[in-house]
Amino acid sequence: MEPMPVMKIAVIGAGTMGGGIAEVAAGSGFEVILEDTEHGFVRAGLEKVQERLAKRLAEGTLSRGEKDALLSRIRTATTLEACAEADLIIEAVVENEEIKKAVFRDLDRLCPAGTIFASNTSAISITRLAQATGRPDRFLGMHFMNPATVMKLVEIVTGLRTSRETLAAATAVCERLGKTAVIVNDSPAFVSSRLVMLLVNEAIYCLQEGIASREGIDTIMRLGAHHPLGPLALADLMGLDICLATLDLLHAEMGEKYRPCVMLRQMVAAGKLGRKSGEGFYDYR
Repeated sequence: MEPMPVMKIAVIGAGTMGGGIAEVAAGSGFEVILEDTEHGFVRAGLEKVQERLAKRLAEGTLSRGEKDALLSRIRTATTLEACAEADLIIEAVVENEEIKKAVFRDLDRLCPAGTIFASNTSAISITRLAQATGRPDRFLGMHFMNPATVMKLVEIVTGLRTSRETLAAATAVCERLGKTAVIVNDSPAFVSSRLVMLLVNEAIYCLQEGIASREGIDTIMRLGAHHPLGPLALADLMGLDICLATLDLLHAEMGEKYRPCVMLRQMVAAGKLGRKSGEGFYDYR
């Protein structure tokens, strides 16, 4: 069965990534359902969207009419049943394979056969996630970069059974979102996370070994390699728990070069997760 034309998008998970994806989709004219398990999570996600839009309004890059129209296209929900009417469902929940599979098993039972499923995972196998459903041909990865409202890239990850029609539909959605889609084959952490995690992990080793200060390491990569953020600041933005989970996956599947630095593991254990916790390699409190 060919996927339906995408008119309505559901985003599962109202955190940083989910809220950003919902905002971009609504800003591109899609009807959006933003779902999470609790009213508080959905409310917090929508408040972040409103804060970003208010900033754009104050800067003059968005009119009040455009802001109101965008918000009117976002509907919130706390049940997966409410997402069954969507043509494309983008999952953006916690980076845990079993939790993601459970979400997709429930969605598979609730949604029409033509609905396309996509995961925003940064590292987990799309082929394995797809096998939790009865529609692996209509399943793929859509890995948005953080922040989704700014970054232009989407890695579209094809599973072993992803159909050409599903790939074409996802690519068309990315074009409408104003994103550049790059198609990659299913592989541990794909391309972006695989390369970024090597850089982040090595930067933490440099800090742990006392080779340079955190500011020095980040300045070297910003000025010496034209990176917009240094690797330690980037890790704080991504979330150190996400970095550790990705490195653990890569270490298990690809060997010693991805062994997480002890300092990273200690910081996560101490609750220093980066921007979202107020403290990571830098202090955001």
